[in-house]
Amino acid sequence: MSENRPFVLTIAGLDPSGGAGILADIKTFEQHKVTGFAIATANTIQTENEFYKIEWININFVVRSIEVLFQSYKISAVKIGIVPSLSYLNRILSTIKLISPDTKIVWDPVLKSTTEFDFLNIEDRSDLNQILSKINLITPNYIEIEKLFPGFIKDHLWIENEISTAILLKGGHNSNEIGKDQLFLKNKILDLFPTEKGCHEKHGSGCVLSSAIASNLALDQTMEIACKNAKTYIEKYLTSTSTLIGYHHV
Repeated sequence: MSENRPFVLTIAGLDPSGGAGILADIKTFEQHKVTGFAIATANTIQTENEFYKIEWININFVVRSIEVLFQSYKISAVKIGIVPSLSYLNRILSTIKLISPDTKIVWDPVLKSTTEFDFLNIEDRSDLNQILSKINLITPNYIEIEKLFPGFIKDHLWIENEISTAILLKGGHNSNEIGKDQLFLKNKILDLFPTEKGCHEKHGSGCVLSSAIASNLALDQTMEIACKNAKTYIEKYLTSTSTLIGYHHV
């Protein structure tokens, strides 16, 4: 099965509109020529415009699904989306690392939907750094980074001594330079400037970006190149339509 394509797994919510969550991730995986698997952390009732309801999947069911897939396939990378708590996230991460320590993990820390529905509240951050040490990259926006690390925008230098994971700070909420992302690696910060004009806001754009990065990492690209190429992909997605749901293409 898929002898020439690496396996990539998304563990995220099911958005029936297909703009976000595991459906958007699978579309992205296919465009990157990787074989995609999906495990739902939640079922939702939503459209690209409104969020109505969410029902979380029991963590034991999610963990068992992870175990079955990892015991059957060599999964190169995992993208994680919405989770209800840090303990839920930690169970996912611990399960993956126990079975496949070398699998690369990207977490898109979706704390709130674009329609202002809260998913994850960072209340107890005592275990946050330990949890993040199991992740290769997180992809927060400006609002999410401040909830994860209060004061980060004003003074990010301390982060090098606090956590070991890479951070891709998405620039969609960057009021000074809209669209400029920043990749924070150990002892290095890389600015990723937008190259496309006419980008339109998209429902689930963060899902698409993080799953594109996970795909690129599975294809043995470095973190820097994976993020650069994913930015090119997401900009094509953002310019594909003027509506909240875009077209996936390479």
